Amino acid sequence: MTRQMIIGMHLGNGYGNLPGAWRAPAVDPMSYTSFDAKVRHAQAAERGKLQFLFLPDGPSHVGDLENEPPNFNLDVMVTLAAVARETSRIGLVATGSTTFNEPFNLARQFKALDVMSHGRTGWNAVTSIGEDVAANYGQRLPSSPERYGRAHETVQLVQALWGSWGNTAWVHDKATGRFANAKQVAPINMGGKFVASRGPLYIPPSEQGQPVIFHAGGSPNALELAGRYASGVIGAAFTIDDARAQRAAFREAAERAGRDPDEIKFFAGLMTTIANDRREGLDRRTRLSGRLFPERASYLGQMLSLRLDPARLDEPLSADQLSSARPSAGDPRSVHALKIAREGWSVLDVLAHGVIDYHPVIVGPAAEAADHMQEWFEADAVDGFWVSPDIYEDGLDAFVDGVVPILQDRGLFHREYDGTTLRDHLGAPAQYGVDPRTMR
Repeated sequence: MTRQMIIGMHLGNGYGNLPGAWRAPAVDPMSYTSFDAKVRHAQAAERGKLQFLFLPDGPSHVGDLENEPPNFNLDVMVTLAAVARETSRIGLVATGSTTFNEPFNLARQFKALDVMSHGRTGWNAVTSIGEDVAANYGQRLPSSPERYGRAHETVQLVQALWGSWGNTAWVHDKATGRFANAKQVAPINMGGKFVASRGPLYIPPSEQGQPVIFHAGGSPNALELAGRYASGVIGAAFTIDDARAQRAAFREAAERAGRDPDEIKFFAGLMTTIANDRREGLDRRTRLSGRLFPERASYLGQMLSLRLDPARLDEPLSADQLSSARPSAGDPRSVHALKIAREGWSVLDVLAHGVIDYHPVIVGPAAEAADHMQEWFEADAVDGFWVSPDIYEDGLDAFVDGVVPILQDRGLFHREYDGTTLRDHLGAPAQYGVDPRTMR
């Protein structure tokens, strides 16, 4: 079968990836607390046959709350519980910190969601960063070796707990009165330097057995963690070369752990503003987030080694500025920013292109997004993408109704779900309990 890309969708605060998305005319400004809105967005993604939803989480907020909403859901597990009841095929991937959660609680929450969703759940196991997050738990942020040491123990312990209810233990035979084979539901009595649990966890397997492990991060420690346990990696890359190198590094890490490198899939982030043409898309972004552009222009100047005049941001860079501009070696976005500037756009329009956003941004017709995705995919830089629309309320439909059919017509994306579980969607191997290859 021809290799096809896997696509997930970022499901965030109910508005979209633009800070001003909450003020868009079609958006209910109360969507931040509306689980109905999240369900509606999830159903749109499922209509497009996207393979999974991805919910990041950072239980802290450092930002301009006076003018912008927090970036995250009220609670990722509650959100996905609501979504699970109103969808049937799309995967549900939520972030859960290994640093600030106890393994038994993580095991219980994620496996219960997996059972509720009939085998569609994934756990994005991350270590958390930021003293602001640690402060909310009354702690200081541990060192990276400590955080990742705990992460390895936590993932193994969680998976052991998931397998502590034997795969065939649930008998539920009304005639004999036998509910379960108690010999197959046993304590695990596992412990290490950082975490421990007696177990067992009283939750039977789901249709996929147990949740799928994801990871987000690119440090050497992250490579080792993902290489041992993850079936999916939530990545961030700004060039094909960068993405290809990251994907290769994760595949090599999986191979070092004794796994088939095809067991781990790398998903690059992509932000979209789908519009009839570039000008329409730029205007849409400017209307909602343009108030931030004057401040961002200062950073853009640093990226290009230029001093930008705040009074002339509505003008293109001069010929002299373009000839003297030098992309910053420390910021991989700067080469693309200079390319856009050389096309003759004003400084404000350059910023509207999203050149200093956290992921590549496509602004314009659906075909341009499809071209970007095809180029990266066919270059073996990614196994797929996690897409973040500018405004969920109409930007998600624009992606589903505009980009997805183009990818399908090009043979790059499936037309129907081939399976029912997240493991099916990812091509991840069956697993119940701990993978013995990781116990070292």
